[in-house]
Amino acid sequence: MNDRSLAVLTAVFISSLTIASVLASKIITIAGVVVPAGILAYSITFIMSDTITEIWGRKTANNIVAGGFISLAVVALLIQISVALPAAPFWQNQEAYTSVLSSSSRIIVASLAAYIISQYHDVWLFHFIKAKTGERHLWIRNNLSTAMSQLLDSVIFITIAFYGHMPIIPLILGQWAIKLVIALLDTPIVYLMVHLLRGKKQTQTAEEAI
Repeated sequence: MNDRSLAVLTAVFISSLTIASVLASKIITIAGVVVPAGILAYSITFIMSDTITEIWGRKTANNIVAGGFISLAVVALLIQISVALPAAPFWQNQEAYTSVLSSSSRIIVASLAAYIISQYHDVWLFHFIKAKTGERHLWIRNNLSTAMSQLLDSVIFITIAFYGHMPIIPLILGQWAIKLVIALLDTPIVYLMVHLLRGKKQTQTAEEAI
């Protein structure tokens, strides 16, 4: 398989993951449900990881998840450093900058814990279902692994970040409902990506055999 395709999917995975942590500073409302603005960007990571697991296997997907964790930790550290550095005397936007980018230690820990557990679980469950179904029923492993992993992500993040400050059950159920809708909508995208990548793999194999 051409490494360029894997590099592109990895780039989309990492960029979606890191920008989601920034976008999450804005809280939005979707169909009456309160969610972080980074929910769509974060959901893209599950599309990428499911596609990578389907084509390249569990080991490669786990390596990319680990790389994503490192990237997320580095971004969080760099943001905190940039907020702490003294502003230039003529620059008057420090308060707004801090308000948008600064996160509490509790939010950072919640994000990192939810990410690493839910993403590894997604890869594991996707691979487990594929071992039972073979190449058939991609939609089952895509939707089931994403749905369960997104639930895990919501439970871990909201519990760590907001327990004791606000009712967590409504937040968990609301966010998971939105994530389920996104998971269902991304199924055709996963099918298309897998179809294109398998076609490319077969073409490359045929050319190497000549």
